[in-house]
Amino acid sequence: MEQKNRTACETCPQHDPKGLKKLGEDTNSYDYVVALAGNPNTGKSTVFNALTGLRQHTGNWPGKTVTRAEGAFAYADKKFKLVDLPGTYSLLSTSQDEEVARNFILFGKPSVTIIVADANRLERNLNLVLQVLEITDQAVLCLNLMDEAKRNKIEIDVRTLARDLGIPVVPTSARYNKGIPELIQTVHQLAKGEINCKPHRIQNVPENILRSIKKLEAEIEKEYPNLPNKRWIAFRLLEGDQHIINAIKSGELVS
Repeated sequence: MEQKNRTACETCPQHDPKGLKKLGEDTNSYDYVVALAGNPNTGKSTVFNALTGLRQHTGNWPGKTVTRAEGAFAYADKKFKLVDLPGTYSLLSTSQDEEVARNFILFGKPSVTIIVADANRLERNLNLVLQVLEITDQAVLCLNLMDEAKRNKIEIDVRTLARDLGIPVVPTSARYNKGIPELIQTVHQLAKGEINCKPHRIQNVPENILRSIKKLEAEIEKEYPNLPNKRWIAFRLLEGDQHIINAIKSGELVS
């Protein structure tokens, strides 16, 4: 009788905590790879722990002193490997942390990138969000620390923000597990292609630069036809980004 009185919404996977299986360090086999990006001090580690059940199992990125954390979770019969990227304010590759985060999103080609932002400092966090959206279409904004934002009387129009960014936005308070079921379901839908993102991209580009970008894109397409993110790579080449130039020379772009 009690089951009959529950609403359809309450019984769907989004609201069923049993829909998530925290797999800890078990990353041996998986269906999808999920990157976790964000500024420092946004609660990114708390989101990681909420999904995997770990307390930040860390090691180092190959050849780097930068710390990495990996874990796994399962949802709806699919297994997800979660890679916690270094906390950064940008992806311009001016530091090892930025280089590692950017290269994983670009070359690692994760199925989904979760961008964790502090709801109390959204304007500052949006710089990284927009840079990630220049690289990948498959992203969700995890608007974390909503409990603190509420205490600080900060109101965010989540629907308008999602429309303007062109990606799903999920408000969370990860330390209390609020919003985590919704985040997991959104990641699952993105990975399966059930959500079609149309992320915000830089529009106000001068005509002469735009012509150069299109020319570079055509050359990249000729050399690397299967490479995603050609527009973003063209921008970086035009700016003389040495890391991207080296990646092209070394073949890392197609590895």
